[in-house]
Parts: sequence; C-alpha cells; structure tokens
Amino acid sequence: MRILHVVTAWPREAGDIITPWLVALGERQAERGHEVEVLAPSYRGLGDQRRGGVTVHRFRYAPARWERLTHDEATPDRLERHPAYALLLPAYLVAGALAGRRLGRLRRYDAVHVHWAIPHGVAGWLAARASTRARRGGAKPSTDPGCALVTTFYSAEVRWAERRFPPAKVFLRWYCRRSRLVAISEAARALVEPYAEGGIEIVPYGVPLPRVPAPGLEREAASAAGEPAAPTLLFVGRLVRRKGVDRLLEALATVGERPWRLEVVGFGPEREALETQAARLGLADRVVFLGRVPDEELVAAYGRATAFALPATLDERADTEGLGVVLLEAMSHGVPVVATRRGGISDIVVNGVTGILVEDTVPDLARGLERILADPEAARAMGEAGRRRVREAFGWDSIVDRLEAIYARGLVGKG
Repeated sequence: MRILHVVTAWPREAGDIITPWLVALGERQAERGHEVEVLAPSYRGLGDQRRGGVTVHRFRYAPARWERLTHDEATPDRLERHPAYALLLPAYLVAGALAGRRLGRLRRYDAVHVHWAIPHGVAGWLAARASTRARRGGAKPSTDPGCALVTTFYSAEVRWAERRFPPAKVFLRWYCRRSRLVAISEAARALVEPYAEGGIEIVPYGVPLPRVPAPGLEREAASAAGEPAAPTLLFVGRLVRRKGVDRLLEALATVGERPWRLEVVGFGPEREALETQAARLGLADRVVFLGRVPDEELVAAYGRATAFALPATLDERADTEGLGVVLLEAMSHGVPVVATRRGGISDIVVNGVTGILVEDTVPDLARGLERILADPEAARAMGEAGRRRVREAFGWDSIVDRLEAIYARGLVGKG
C-alpha cells in the first residue's frame, strides 16, 4: 500500500523531537512493507529527505529566511506571537495544495492521511482526488476503489476554527463529507460530530514498549551511594501555556516540607518565564530545566521518576491536550501519572488505577501530588497498572491494524 501523510511539521534532522507519534506511525507502517511518504512544509529552504524508511516531500512557500511558520512552535502560537506571519498563510495553502495535487498525480496513492484538516484539508483532498483519477486512467465506471482520504482530528484545529476563523466551519462541513474521519479521543470526536454525517472512529496514537529498569531504580541507587533520595517528579513536553507548567510550580510551592525534586524536559517560548517563576517561588534549587535531551537521557529521566505530571489547562485560545501522548510514554515506562481532566487525558488515565486525575485548579493539583508522594507503594502499583494498560490498549500493532482497515475501504463520498 502506498500511503501519504500530510502534516504540519516533520523532524528536520536526527534528534529533532517533532510529532514523535507521527514519526513512529510512519516508521511502523514502513516496517510492514508499505511505501510511506510525507508531505510537509519546508523550513528555511529545507528540501526533500528520507529517514527511517519514510520519504519526506517538502513544499516551499516563501523565501528561505521566512519559512518559519511551522516547526519551531505550533503555527497558532507563532501567529499569536508574531501576527505578521499571517501574510504567509495564502502562499502556504496554495503551495501545499499544488504539491498535494502533483504528488497524487505522480505517485497514485492508495491512501492519503491528513493530520490537521485545517490547514491541510485541501492539499489532502487534491492529493487523493488526483491519485484516484490517475489510478483509474479517467475510466468511469472503474473497479478501482480509489484513493482513501482519511483525516485524524486532534481537537485543537476545530477549536481554532470555531473561535478564530468561523468561515472555516463551512469548510469543515464540506470536507468531512469527503473523508473517512478519525479522532484521537472521545473529546476530539465530540468536537467533530457537528460537522460529520457518518461515523467517526477513535484511533489514538501509541508508544513503543521500552525495556527499561523499573522507575525509581536510579534514584534508589543514588540513595544507596549516600546521595539524597528526594522523590523525583517529571514533566516532558513543549513549554507552552496549555501544558500548565506554571500551575505545576504553584502547586508544588504549597506541598509543605515534603521532599521532592522536579525535572522539566522540553523547550518552548515559556521557558524563561517559568525559570523566573521558579526562582520567585523559592523553588530554583528544586526545579531543573533540562531543555531538549537525546533519547537515552530521556529514558534515564523516566528511570529516575517517582511520578509524571501533566497539569494540562486551557490556553488563551481555549486549546488543551487532544490526547496526551506523553502520558502514554510515561506509563509505558511504568511511571504513575498525575494529570488534569482536560481534553483526551481521561481516555488514557484510569483514576486511582494507573494514576491520579484532578480538576484543573492549583489546590486540586497540589492534593494529587501530595497523595502520590505520600504513598510510594500505591504509586508503584499504579505505575505497573499503567504499563499493562498501554500494552493492552495503546500498542502500535493494534493501532496500525485499525488504520490499515480504514485505508482499505477506499474512496468515500464525493471524490
């Protein structure tokens, strides 16, 4: 099967941590013998690439110095911080659409999988339409089932359309009649349902199941060597407002005299403000900002972790976690989690079994952290239960199987 993924961003180089779940999906599809290709925007003149069995087609939409609408941060965040970048949107949409049509005509895909229908729906639809026509050679009727157009919704794109650009809602109604629809969580499906005429399947993303030491072993080894054994809390993700790291710091400032240490892995526009906040709260000696780290260091961080925190909240655009894939990664390492009831997080965490779910308030978050720090045995049991849940419900093999079945159904609606 020849598959094209249409995406906003794809790793530019080895070690570039961008949409790791999409990269994992593409690589696993390639391992099964599929021809997997990606259509993504260029970044500062970056051209086509091939890595991990996946071919990446980059479309140019501006002079190299201006091709920064994507990759460094989410496009809505970029536009919020630098409104002048909105001038690039027409060129971005047209260049993506032309590239999609050209690739479809040349490559004749079996499936085009669009991620974020806004802004990629037109590019994906044209790629699927051109593929179908090229495969059929213009003959009507044809026994060829045509190229399947499949779209995964993450919820953020729908929220943005509804709040920032209402005309996009008309496009969503038109587009959803022409694509097979997938949502990554129940919360995402609920947002898409008003625009859909048919069923919306839930297919989350998964994580690999690592072979790593049980969580906390590195900390216990350090304790045996005479070093402090303060429980280590871990956050991994982009440092943007919807991740709620500022609220995590506020909550930890109220956790009394109980010992703890927080490691923050990730980068983003909020880092400087968060470092300033930690110092202001008197937590500078207990919070470590590690920035971007290579895979082996991330595995080591999970090995040190007593618990993982994802205090997701609503940002100024009412955006939040679509699924919380990083929770799956933490759980796959056997780390118990403390997370807010936002977006698709409740689809992942079973409260009191694989972690602790709390309301999106600082006091509730503090109580959840206190609870998991106060009972190490219960925390370890939650970690093991989380590892089992990931293996059973979020393994990549079953996810790839489900997507293959959707692709195989072929064309839907009006091609």
